[in-house]
Amino acid sequence: MKTELDDIPEPDRVPGAPHPRHTDRVIGQDSAIDEFTGAAQGGRLHHAWLLTGPRGVGKATLAWAIARWMLSGATGPFGATDTPEARRVKVLSEPRLHLVRRPWDDKAGRLSAQITVDEIRKLLSFFHLSASEGGRRVAIIDAADDMNIAAANALLKILEEPPADALILIVAHQPAGLLPTIRSRCRTLRLSPLNPARMGDVLAHLGINEDAEALAALSDGSVGEALRLAGQGGLDRYQQLVDLMASLPRLDRPLAAGFADGAAGRPGADGDPFDLTMTVLDRFLARTARAGLMGPPLPQAARGEGALLARISPDDAAARAWADAQPRLSGRARTGRAVNLDPAALVMDMLLELAHLSPARSAPPAKG
Repeated sequence: MKTELDDIPEPDRVPGAPHPRHTDRVIGQDSAIDEFTGAAQGGRLHHAWLLTGPRGVGKATLAWAIARWMLSGATGPFGATDTPEARRVKVLSEPRLHLVRRPWDDKAGRLSAQITVDEIRKLLSFFHLSASEGGRRVAIIDAADDMNIAAANALLKILEEPPADALILIVAHQPAGLLPTIRSRCRTLRLSPLNPARMGDVLAHLGINEDAEALAALSDGSVGEALRLAGQGGLDRYQQLVDLMASLPRLDRPLAAGFADGAAGRPGADGDPFDLTMTVLDRFLARTARAGLMGPPLPQAARGEGALLARISPDDAAARAWADAQPRLSGRARTGRAVNLDPAALVMDMLLELAHLSPARSAPPAKG
């Protein structure tokens, strides 16, 4: 039977990055920190907090920092890591902390696709068993989006009758998908995407030496997404796509075949080549559509990106065409993966569709 010490994949950790419980600093979310600490120190601490914002902006990092601070007595500097409680939190040995996340399925030999009702029942048992110890108890749910309906209903019952001295920190990437009754029983703490300067601070702190401006642009200010892209060579992959699309209106077939072949391969510890390819395609389509409405984005995420987007998405009509392609290709990718289509062939088909979509088919390719 697998245990935490057997290197089970952690569903709440970005590949190639440390788990949020090991991240000492929360950067760029000062207003959220101030809101929570002000409530705690002012005697207005709600029993349940819903941490929302785009995926990867630091919601889980903030949740773990809050847990360390509260369990250490909420008297020292926020985010301190040198207390006995904080050290126990980092190794998941703090008895007054409970983590809810997608569990490992021993029978299937993989992580469960959902947070099940059994995980919420374990949370209820934790509150009952730890009540005799007294003091603050903290639970982190990461992420609530993963709960199935039975788990959501079980959590709602806990929120309706919260245990004494309980603090429940609920990470949600898309809170609109949660039960309205869950949202209404939580105080919302909204986190914002990071600007390039703040992104640079975070990446430097984590030892990432990639181009912070380009990562900030490509990740929409999401630290988690930036770490994933950095760890999987996402900037190089995006540059390959920009170089390929610069060959429009006559798509460079050998270059396209090389790009498509890069989507093949088995998923590994550092990520899935097909998922990375679809991520950069999705980002490219979003940035191309935005360019038709607002002009080429700054900062650029790749060399020559600005000139390319100005050429292939010059107006509102082009923007709509690129925007319409985004959900269509994403749906095709999901279907193709579900029926085990060849990833390279699937990506090549998408590239050919984008070549026909380009409004620049009669224009010369951009230089440089």
